[in-house]
Amino acid sequence: MHKSINAMSSFLLMIDIQERLIPAIYNKDEVLENSTRLLKAAKELSLPVIFSEQYPKGIGSTVPELKTLIPEGSEMIEKTEFSCCKNSSFGDAFLNMRFNSGTKDTAVLFGVETHICVLGTAIDMIEKYHLNVVIAADACGSRTPENHNLALEAMRSIGCLVVPSETVIYHMLRKAGTPQFKALLPLFKQ
Repeated sequence: MHKSINAMSSFLLMIDIQERLIPAIYNKDEVLENSTRLLKAAKELSLPVIFSEQYPKGIGSTVPELKTLIPEGSEMIEKTEFSCCKNSSFGDAFLNMRFNSGTKDTAVLFGVETHICVLGTAIDMIEKYHLNVVIAADACGSRTPENHNLALEAMRSIGCLVVPSETVIYHMLRKAGTPQFKALLPLFKQ
């Protein structure tokens, strides 16, 4: 049974939203917009963030518009394995984040590609770290919508909560009328 989403027990993991990879993603504008929302919410709600870069020498760094939004003190994982959890620096970053931020048993995942690195990481987070995994579906993307949708179905079938980024943020806010709610509301007004 999945626990509720709340800011006290959650952290964000942004996966491989990099300069040379994002142009190939079919829903890249949606991924960038919703990733921006999640990172702004992380800053406002003081959520820990870990972010990964797959082989940055070849694929480039995290896209600049997101890199500037990553909260200070966030941990970066440089990797060649597809799952973030297969990299020893993830274990170090995760343990360091848990030590500094208290118990964090819910991972909110977003990034690219949904059917490769996001899916692999979700599986390992459940199997290796026994975490609750939330997928911010509209902040994930693949080169084809079919691959993206199949991966979302697969993650749902293994116990991940698959929801829009707006759901993640509103559940973390918990109620209207707070200073945080007022600060983040403009992110959703069209």
